Amino acid sequence: MPHNNQPVNGNDNPSFLDLLNQMQPSAAELDGKHGTGPLAKLRAAWKETWKEGGFLYQRWEEVLQARQGSWHEAATWVKTTLLLGGLSLIVLMLDAAGDVVSAALKGLSDVPATSGSDGSGLWGTVDHPVRVFLADQAAHLSVAPAALYAFWQLTGLLGLVGGFFGNAGARIAWLLFGIGSLAMIWSAAPAGGRAAATGLAALMWALASIFALRGLPLRPIVHNHPPQYQFNPALHLHATLPAPTPAGDDLGPDNVHPLQR
Repeated sequence: MPHNNQPVNGNDNPSFLDLLNQMQPSAAELDGKHGTGPLAKLRAAWKETWKEGGFLYQRWEEVLQARQGSWHEAATWVKTTLLLGGLSLIVLMLDAAGDVVSAALKGLSDVPATSGSDGSGLWGTVDHPVRVFLADQAAHLSVAPAALYAFWQLTGLLGLVGGFFGNAGARIAWLLFGIGSLAMIWSAAPAGGRAAATGLAALMWALASIFALRGLPLRPIVHNHPPQYQFNPALHLHATLPAPTPAGDDLGPDNVHPLQR
């Protein structure tokens, strides 16, 4: 069976010509089969490609090896297929997410920004100053007050849900949402009850943060890594021993003889 002579990652590059060559069975393959028409040839060629050494057999073996091995050991066509499939899935998810966000913003924008709450009740004490602040700011911007209020609601909802599942970006958005809400309430609440409205909003935000910041550690994480090099102190003494004196050069008392005359 012909192959491309340039192997990649230990695997031969699959060629479509291999499949075309195997789709032409010989007369021995059709001998004894029911008929010699195009359908019988196609059936025989299909069985030939799935035999050991066939084109489809080898591709299936490469798929099994990719499941057990690493990404670098997988065949090129397997990695290309996975990348294209992943990109297509991401595009579909982004398109679906865009439709969902657009529908949510449209649904929330249908609610008027200022007439939805008259400022009564606990939630109205917190929500009404936000509506009033956004309506006043929208008068100087090219955006509807309902759109600003819908975006404010959507940000808080995504921050709460995403923070509950431990998403770091959602938790940052939740913190900014709370700080911005407190600033808006302090700015638009009546002067006589400004402190009470802001404090009530802070308590509500703190209670909701129990879910949004669930599992967030407040203590610093200390990583104790063992030293890469271990120091073993040791004392080494270097002593120099004198060289032994030759026997003929000994001047001891035994070698002193009186002079004879």
